[in-house]
Amino acid sequence: MIPGVRLILLGKQGAGKGTQCVRLSHHYVVPHISTGDMFRAAVKSRTAAGRKAQAYLEAGELVPDDVVLGIVAERLDRDDTKARGFVLDGFPRTVAQAEGLESLLLPVGVDLVVDLEVPTEIVLRRLAARRVCAVCGTNYSTTNPPKVDWTCDVCGGEVVQREDDTEAAIARRLALYEAETAPVISWYRDRGLLAVVEGLGPPDEVMGRIVAAVDDARGIPGPRP
Repeated sequence: MIPGVRLILLGKQGAGKGTQCVRLSHHYVVPHISTGDMFRAAVKSRTAAGRKAQAYLEAGELVPDDVVLGIVAERLDRDDTKARGFVLDGFPRTVAQAEGLESLLLPVGVDLVVDLEVPTEIVLRRLAARRVCAVCGTNYSTTNPPKVDWTCDVCGGEVVQREDDTEAAIARRLALYEAETAPVISWYRDRGLLAVVEGLGPPDEVMGRIVAAVDDARGIPGPRP
């Protein structure tokens, strides 16, 4: 294990990004940073960017790229990311965000951008089978249900299907992701920073592929997990 990395992980919803980001953050000893976590922390802490984002969210509007980048800048300016690096989970989503992130990270930049590739039909099945605790948010599925009668093993809350996890809603989200993110993937590919990694298989195998790609990009030899 070589501590420290500056890594972006992209991929469709249901591709397993969250699982792999947690594993990679432990492997490289860096924070796992997701857009959702950043938004919640900024809004809760009432930072300048958080207050701006909250105004858009409460109005039911999309948060503009400059506000999103303000929140990212606040998070990346903390000591843990400046000293060790990060695993960015599903960000950036647009070319404007990618350009803004590049400016934020000058002069060092990122080590690699990984596109975790899983066929659309597979993620459709995964997401349609997903179930979640309405109280604490713990994830389950129809193939991995809670132990007792769709009652959460963690807190006892009701385990339900999210309203936006119907097949029609999922298909719309995936189409939007493809439209938004395809230009971002091309943008990083043109800069020689992109690695496409197959996301199918046991989590340990997928992580091994990602680590091999990251370490190869950094010129680090040695055993893989």
